[in-house]
Amino acid sequence: MNSLIGLELTRALRNRKFLFFSVLYPSVLFLLIAGSADSTTKVDGTGLTLPTYMMVSMASFGALTAVLMGNSERIAKERESGWVRQLRLTPLPGRGYVLAKTASAAVVSLPSIVIVFVVAATVKGVRLDAWQWLALTGAIWAGSLVFAALGVAIGYLASGDAVRPITMITYFGLSILGGLWMPTTTFPDWLQDIAKWAPTHAYAALGQAIEQSQAPHAKDIAVLAVFFALFTGGAAWLYRKDTLKA
Repeated sequence: MNSLIGLELTRALRNRKFLFFSVLYPSVLFLLIAGSADSTTKVDGTGLTLPTYMMVSMASFGALTAVLMGNSERIAKERESGWVRQLRLTPLPGRGYVLAKTASAAVVSLPSIVIVFVVAATVKGVRLDAWQWLALTGAIWAGSLVFAALGVAIGYLASGDAVRPITMITYFGLSILGGLWMPTTTFPDWLQDIAKWAPTHAYAALGQAIEQSQAPHAKDIAVLAVFFALFTGGAAWLYRKDTLKA
């Protein structure tokens, strides 16, 4: 399995388009959104300045891009090409393929998080304690596993032709609804009530709590745990279904 993980990492690092959108694009968006923002004005209802708020949002967005976009399209296309079927003829256990995909995506997601932090600190002067930087990195990186599981599920659900539109709708829908592109406090009240239950909203809320030197809210952890169980359960069921077809 280690060899497969190495191969997946090599393929991901050679894909310049994927690296740009997962590693560099979130930092570019951060500069576009928060570049001219006042570093003292607070975002309503959060107690955070816009640069500080958007730093966590864009770091979460970058990790989401790496694990969701990276897993879903590759798995669907490799199923269609017969690569997954060939791997089943090797001693590699079925779960090894999924673990290799998840591991490679998680490794790529880490630079996207760190680069957003570096840009926010150097360009917008965001300052946090050392423990907060470490806790933010760990929370956002670990939380991305929820969406890695979703990427695997979509990869086994959709065909090679259908996977991209399904992934893009899911990707943009979760990003916007979760407040990764703009604070949810700007939404209408009815949409804010819905957004509070989105996994991406709970995901970003973990980092926002750390920025405020607070423990993550139990509700946000519970929302992520429920969605992780749903996504991993769905991925496992779809994987077994796909195995029986082969």
